[in-house]
Amino acid sequence: MRVPRRRDLDAPRVVCRTARVGLRLTGAQRDRCFGLLRSAGDVWACVLELNAWRRRRRDAPLVSYQALCRELAASGPGTFGELDSAGARSVLRRFSDAWFAAAKRRRAGDETARFPRRRRGLVPVRWYHGTFALSGRRLRVPTAAGYVPLWLRLDRDVPYPAGQVRSATLLADAGRLWVEVAAEVPIATYPDGTGPDPAWTAGVDLGVIHPYAVAGPDGHGLLVSGRAIRAEHRLHLADTKARRRAVAGRAPRPGQRGSRRWRQYRRRTRLVEARHRRRVRQAQHEAAKTVVAWAVQHHVGTLAVGDPRGVLQVDAGRRHNLRLRQWQVGRAIAVLRDKAELAGITVRLVDERGTSSTCPTCRRRVRKPAGRTMTCTTCHTTGHRDLFAAATIATRTPTGAGGGSDTAPAAVLPTVVTHRRAGRHLPGAGPSRRDPRRHLPAAGGSVGRLRPAPPPETVTVGSRSTAPRGEEPQHQHQPGER
Repeated sequence: MRVPRRRDLDAPRVVCRTARVGLRLTGAQRDRCFGLLRSAGDVWACVLELNAWRRRRRDAPLVSYQALCRELAASGPGTFGELDSAGARSVLRRFSDAWFAAAKRRRAGDETARFPRRRRGLVPVRWYHGTFALSGRRLRVPTAAGYVPLWLRLDRDVPYPAGQVRSATLLADAGRLWVEVAAEVPIATYPDGTGPDPAWTAGVDLGVIHPYAVAGPDGHGLLVSGRAIRAEHRLHLADTKARRRAVAGRAPRPGQRGSRRWRQYRRRTRLVEARHRRRVRQAQHEAAKTVVAWAVQHHVGTLAVGDPRGVLQVDAGRRHNLRLRQWQVGRAIAVLRDKAELAGITVRLVDERGTSSTCPTCRRRVRKPAGRTMTCTTCHTTGHRDLFAAATIATRTPTGAGGGSDTAPAAVLPTVVTHRRAGRHLPGAGPSRRDPRRHLPAAGGSVGRLRPAPPPETVTVGSRSTAPRGEEPQHQHQPGER
């Protein structure tokens, strides 16, 4: 009888993390990579056709991973070109997972869940540990029997040691080829007395202008500004509208085939959209990393995050919908949770209803201010309303299915606030750079720094001043002068 080996209790805990790395390929390598993705699309299409035949015959669908692998083995080698059996099985696993996820949602009462029945031209291919080789910036992916192995050159080093990498996925995004590398990363460990304390809880308020506002238990606070991210969204939207107006005249009519210039425009549009998504995603990761680093510095072991996803169901007009569309609250929570887990910090969601309009000191309702400063008319407490909301969130505990209730301890208002910016890599975010999408003023060029008004005899046309309007002490009005 085989006795199972007991897992070492002293082994470090690990979490799975994924990094996307670009490729530097020749023309032949690029064609082979796209051939693998198209072959994976053929595998996906074959599974859809097989289940369509079974559905017409009133047979049970073939959706389990083991049954699909048996059908793949019966088809024989070389059926899908250069795609090997390990890559084809990854497509079958993707289909099986999607089917069972939709079935689970439908059993839970979600009628909008749909089973995978749409064909795909390019399907990502994944290879697991032991089937590929990673050496520095070179990656060897397996191919079918009789074909030369495919070596790919990465454009940067993989951020994980080679021994921790567990899978590599080849995919295409906006016409570019990428490799997603998944690795098992150990959770951070700290010397005794220097790591995060689970008894110390900090409240986190999520927002649009400030993606994260954190209030700690020791009177310290953190404000992460997201104005650069909001500017990136707005400038990208304006740029997209301008490009659409410019090419509206040469757009093909319905049923008409597009020209080569039109195809180039569509390709350029996909590249710009993908670049915009990468910029915003990088800024979100930077913001979450700032919060986790601040929590580790202040020995905070628990982050109470206010869950604002209830406002997504509120219909308050087009402007409100646009603001919510740009606010990727689900991604903000997921990114913060992943980085906190890697640092050994616990994240729990609580109800944030009423925190932005409640005084954390006297718990009286306060009218929403026009700016960011909130003043309670009852106890005259003044401060940043996002930090006030974070301080109130820190006193709430999850109850039931994610609700919350106030606890006895009073909220700790931040007295020392640290300000940080997210998205410093975005165009125009730095003081020495200007976003090329920003149009210059009609006067030509930048007016520079605002300065006090010069004397009346040296005033020139087109100058700007910070002097208050309607008050010109240098000019004496004559009787009857208007």
